[in-house]
Amino acid sequence: MTDPLDNQPADYVPPKVWAPKAPLGGTFGSINQPVSGPRFERELPVGRHKLQLYSQGTPNGQKVTILLEELLAAGHAEADYDAWLIDIFQGDQFGSGFVGINPNSKIPALVDHTTDPTTRVFESGSILVYLAEKFGAFLPTEHRARTETFNWLMWQMGSAPFVGGGFGHFYAYAPIKIEYAIDRYAMEVKRQLHVLDTHLASHEFLAGDQYTIADMAVWPWQPGSLYGAYKASEFLAVEEYPHLLRWYEAIAARPAVARGRIVNRTSGAPGEFLRERHDASDFDRAAEAS
Repeated sequence: MTDPLDNQPADYVPPKVWAPKAPLGGTFGSINQPVSGPRFERELPVGRHKLQLYSQGTPNGQKVTILLEELLAAGHAEADYDAWLIDIFQGDQFGSGFVGINPNSKIPALVDHTTDPTTRVFESGSILVYLAEKFGAFLPTEHRARTETFNWLMWQMGSAPFVGGGFGHFYAYAPIKIEYAIDRYAMEVKRQLHVLDTHLASHEFLAGDQYTIADMAVWPWQPGSLYGAYKASEFLAVEEYPHLLRWYEAIAARPAVARGRIVNRTSGAPGEFLRERHDASDFDRAAEAS
């Protein structure tokens, strides 16, 4: 099939009414469609824990598994969970069971079986708040600190489309390299990195001196994880942001973060990915495999 972008004229003018063309190619070209809803029937599995997570180890997925592992490390035994892989590269997110939890067909999605009826939670930020409030952890109760936590949590939710959907797509996944698109998104990513570096020059964590869900939300999108995955760390000159890197390395050193970041990952070096997590011993088996 001829790539429809090959013959695009330089003076392209958008049509009066947009209509989808042939698949554009690229990593997600075959599964992107302009409509929502399930595309096939598939029930979701349910494990033995009260919290059932359906996800993949992307930055958005890592936010939740990091929080769950931090809750367990802090002694909240009822935060134990099953993490089932939803392979977004294979289109698992369009199965009827998953769409029933998240009609937007995006990972992660959580079902809490401690409530009757069960509670569905979708959107990573919503899941973080839900779990933090459920267990009374990693979300300050003092007014100013709580507000600051939400400030940075919402900042991340608003910035992610530029970092992942914009820069990541055009730099790493698009079928052709478009200079204008890469430059446009790289400009915004660099601005965001500077925002974080400037703030962290005078704060230990994003909300101040407390480690919160804001840090867990922002961390997976930063230099050593996301930009490393895109192989863009040199391109973005991330070494220019020493305060951001200090914060990043401090969080990376936390054992719960080291566990949470590998859950529902499908590839990597031995011991650095765990397709599904159903018990704490799964981490030991992943380590033994290396």
